[in-house]
Parts: sequence; C-alpha cells; structure tokens
Amino acid sequence: MKKLARLAFIARQFGYEYADIRQGGGSQGKGLVMLIVPDPSPQTRARAEQSWAQFPQASEGLALPRLVPDEVELLKARMVFDLSTRYTEKQRLVIAGVTFSALSVALGFKLGADVTAVIISGVVWAALLALMPVMVVVNRRYKAKSIARFQAAGLTPVTDHSGRLRYVPPGGQLPGHGNPFAGSA
Repeated sequence: MKKLARLAFIARQFGYEYADIRQGGGSQGKGLVMLIVPDPSPQTRARAEQSWAQFPQASEGLALPRLVPDEVELLKARMVFDLSTRYTEKQRLVIAGVTFSALSVALGFKLGADVTAVIISGVVWAALLALMPVMVVVNRRYKAKSIARFQAAGLTPVTDHSGRLRYVPPGGQLPGHGNPFAGSA
C-alpha cells in the first residue's frame, strides 16, 4: 500500500489524481489495482507544468520530486479507507457469517464424522460468530478515526455512484466529472 501511495503522490505532481483502489490485480488476482486519472483543474495543471520544468527526465525515472511524508500517509489512509468501506456493514456481516460457517464445516470434515468433531466444529462456529460484534465495533472506531483525520486535513466527503462514502481533496470531484475514465474502476 505504501508503494501505491508513493506512486499516487508522484502522479499528483504531474497532473493526475488518485481516484480509487480495488482488489483483483496481479497475476493471481490477489493484488491491488489503483486508478489515477488526469486532473483538469487549473491548480493541478500549474503544478504539473512546474514539475515537468523542474524534472524534465522524470518519465525516465532519473529525477523525481521529493516525497512529502504527511501527504503520502494521507493518500495511504485514503486508500485503506476506500478498500475497507467497499462493503456495507450488513454485507460484511453476511460475508463473515458465510466464511465462518464454511470454516467450521471444513474443520468438521477434517476432524471426522464422530460426535466430538461435530461438537468441536459447533464450538468453533459459535466462537467465530461471537467475534462478529467485536468486528463491527473495531470497524466503526476505525472509520470514525479515519473520518476525523480526513476532516482535519481538509478533505471533502463525497458519495460515489454506488453510495459509498469517499474523501477527496478540497474542491475535488470523484471520477466522472470531466474524467474520460469514469466508471472503469
């Protein structure tokens, strides 16, 4: 995630903006795919012109703008938030319930077909389901902490087309507002 945040920071210096991140990249589909899009705003265009003037060989990777650690960390936090809010709380509970049930059934098959195996599987299943309220509380606290950090940094809350809460730079817009790559994430 840190490498992607650094890449997004460098791209930002040259006229692009981080738009979204999702799982499913790489050769086995287990990686992350980041979407960056051209930012047509005048401030971004001016920053890009200045960066290209200062770093004309950046496209060859010879000289790049210095990283600003606080900005990179904020981009990383946005990316993690975007990944963690991909599903609603209800969807997360359903996914967790199905996963925990499948794990318990698999454990039962692994242990055998006797009464002890069924009891152990049932206890494991109940213990995993008992963790679900803890997961909800942890997720809510994380979300509240992230939102406070984004608001302190001056980011603007925006709801995307699927109803997901996102945070963008002040005056920023989600992909689809003058973005030719909208909806490709």
